[in-house]
Order: sequence, then C-alpha cells, then structure tokens
Amino acid sequence: MAERGRFVTFEGIDGSGKSTQARRLADTLRAAGGEVVLTREPGGSPGAEEIRRLLVEGPPERWSAETEILLFTAARRDHLEKTVLPALARGATVISDRFADSTRVYQGAARGELRGLVDALHAQVIGHEPDLTFILDMDPDASLARGLARQSGEDRFEEFGAGFQARLRDGFRALASEFPGRCRLIDAARPEAEIAAEIAKLCGAEAP
Repeated sequence: MAERGRFVTFEGIDGSGKSTQARRLADTLRAAGGEVVLTREPGGSPGAEEIRRLLVEGPPERWSAETEILLFTAARRDHLEKTVLPALARGATVISDRFADSTRVYQGAARGELRGLVDALHAQVIGHEPDLTFILDMDPDASLARGLARQSGEDRFEEFGAGFQARLRDGFRALASEFPGRCRLIDAARPEAEIAAEIAKLCGAEAP
C-alpha cells in the first residue's frame, strides 16, 4: 500500500500570484521525481468545474454569501472525492490553488459574519485540511490591479472592489495566525523566482 501523499494549498487575495507559484512548485517537485497533481478550486474535477463557472462569472450580486458557501462546498466535495483523495491515497503530492481557507475568508469573513456556517458545513461534508498552506500576502491595491489586468472573464470577486480586497487580506493574515501549524505567510511583493525559492525550501525541495 502506498504511503499517503502530501496535500499542499496556496491561498491569498486575487492577483497575489497563487497560480504561478503553485505551478512552479509542481514543476520543482516533478523534476525531483515525484508524482504531483496540480489542481484548483473552485474546480479540479468535471462537476466542480461546472460549478466554478456559476461562481466566478457574472455580476457581483449574482449570489448571496450563503448561496456561495453552499456552491463552494458542493464543488469542494466533488473535487475531494474525484481528485484529491484518490491522488493522496496513491502517494502523490496534491497542490491546489485554493481550498477551504478561501471560503473561510471570502464568505466567512469578508462578505459577512458567516464563519460558523462555513465551519459547520466543512466539518460535516469535507472534513479534511491541507498538510501545508502557503498564504501569499501583498498590497491589495496592487493585487487587484494585477487581477483585473488579466481580463480572464472570471472577475466576479475582483469587481467587489478595493475595500473587499483589503478585508480579504486582513482575513488571510488572521487565518495564518489561527493555524500556525500549517500556514506559512509569504511576502508576495518580491520577484517571482525569489518567492518560488522560499516556497520550495519550505517544502523540503530546491527550486531550479
């Protein structure tokens, strides 16, 4: 039986460089010979990708925070069943661009006082935490400008504006303090290669 793999997640405000750093870490670990599954939330499985479009496209007022929590939890459950748990069971490293911490911050704090609902659903439906979480931290105005400049069509949360992004940053920083055993706060206002090298070192790897 394969030893259980490692579950690593990347969190942070929109435009902080999570996706880039998740890809770089995956490349580094693959170069070292390990099996790596690079995935994302919302999404990461066929069903969850369908739900993703409902969440990240359209006007900001499309859903209430409570409805978002239910949609994110449904997508996460499918992602967990179809992608994350099977990969961990065969000993792979799973690297996910966002997981439950994003719901704790986006819907549980920045959009209202709904952390209790988020935690209750997580405990009953998800029940899994990452082994290691990197929280990429940077100025919310700079991060927002970067995120909007992508013009990805998935700008629903960026369109909540700068005040929302500032609340998100505060929420993620508070989360790093709440879970110091698994969360590492990373200064993301630095050159991409420098950030990648720090993350690789914290993972026990060496960036190329």
